[in-house]
Amino acid sequence: MMREKAPFFKVLALASAALSLAACGGGKGLADGRNASLPSYSTGKGAQATTVNRYLWAASLETLDFLPIYSADPIAGLIISDWYSNPESPSERFKTTVYILDSALRADALRVSVFRQIRTENAEWTDAAVNPATGREIENAILTRARQLRLNILDD
Repeated sequence: MMREKAPFFKVLALASAALSLAACGGGKGLADGRNASLPSYSTGKGAQATTVNRYLWAASLETLDFLPIYSADPIAGLIISDWYSNPESPSERFKTTVYILDSALRADALRVSVFRQIRTENAEWTDAAVNPATGREIENAILTRARQLRLNILDD
C-alpha cells in the first residue's frame, strides 16, 4: 500500500517545487498590475477578485489611485498603500490599509485604516493621531463609487 502511494507523493512534491519556482520568476512588478485596466479587476473572471466584492475592489483602487500602492491582494481583499506625503505639506505623511471583508456590497464589508506620521525637528518620522472621521470618509467614498460601478454594469 505504501509503495503505491510513493509515486503519487513524489509527483506532488515535484509539482509543488515547480509551482514555487514559477511563482518566483513572475517578471511583472506590482506597478504593471496597478496600471491594468479596470475591467481586469472587476470582472471576477479567473482568479481575480473572486473571494471579495469586485465592485468594492475596483472602487478602492480608483479612490486611492493617488497613493502609491505597496501591496494589493485581490483574493484576500487587502490593499496597503505606501507612505504618501502631500507636496504642500512635506512634514506629514499618510498610509492607508483597505480591508474588504466580504463578497457582499455592504458597508460592513469594508474597513479602512489610516496612519499618519509627522516629521520632528530631528528629521525623524513619529506617529501622530488621525481624525477618526478620515477613515469613515474614505470608506464612504469607496462605497459610493462601488455602487456607481454596480449600477453602471447593471445598466449595460
